[in-house]
Amino acid sequence: MSAESAPLLAVEQRDTIEIWTIQRADRMNSLSRDLLLAIGRLARDVATNPSVRVVLVTGSGDKAFCAGADLKERRGMSENDIRAQLDLYRSELGALDRCPKPVVAAINGVALGGGLELALACDLRIAAAHATLGFPETSLGIIPGAGGTQRLPRVIGEARAKEMILLGRRVSAEDALHWGLVHRVTPSGIDVVDDAVRWVAPLATGAPIAQAAALQSIDRAFDVPLEVGLELEKVNYDKTLVSEDRREALEAFAAKRTPAFRGR
Repeated sequence: MSAESAPLLAVEQRDTIEIWTIQRADRMNSLSRDLLLAIGRLARDVATNPSVRVVLVTGSGDKAFCAGADLKERRGMSENDIRAQLDLYRSELGALDRCPKPVVAAINGVALGGGLELALACDLRIAAAHATLGFPETSLGIIPGAGGTQRLPRVIGEARAKEMILLGRRVSAEDALHWGLVHRVTPSGIDVVDDAVRWVAPLATGAPIAQAAALQSIDRAFDVPLEVGLELEKVNYDKTLVSEDRREALEAFAAKRTPAFRGR
């Protein structure tokens, strides 16, 4: 099978965790049009797959999670082609962002430009100790165009976001942890995906209805008035209130055993 015809995303399932690995190590796992479409397609499919409770996104090799846009592909594009590509970023990464399952970026190397935007579309981020994250776009005469100027300030604050974007500053995994850009740094010598699988174990065995309700309450209420957010929280709480999982949790507590959540 040729490199061009090989799957752009390898999919592996470990119990209730589905792992997506970008298979473009020869191009630093850069984002092509076809790769974006593959991400969006998988995100829409996994949303209704009851056997998957957590998604891990990573890159092949140990050099790059994703180095951003595929510049070889970009050189052959007109200005209108690039505008269409930006719309594709919004729709396909948006499908990942809206996924009702927790999505975790396992950042195994550099995450630059669109690669960092891909990681920001995930709910949680864990980075290898040698990972580097950044937005080099302004040094190339453009700006982040796949949500970076919007999602980054929401994660690390306006001041830090301006520093990264305006100065094109790249940050280490440790700095990213200090800034709140990543949630965990995998110790050197340990595979970041294996570490991530262990780290997300509470999600993999948790209550899917409650997790989805919590994600929706947080994500959809971020920029609305508190009173509106509280109403949204009430609506989502009711989804958990009528679930079998809630009753199972109470029975398990009374019996002093681990609950077996079924997503019902």
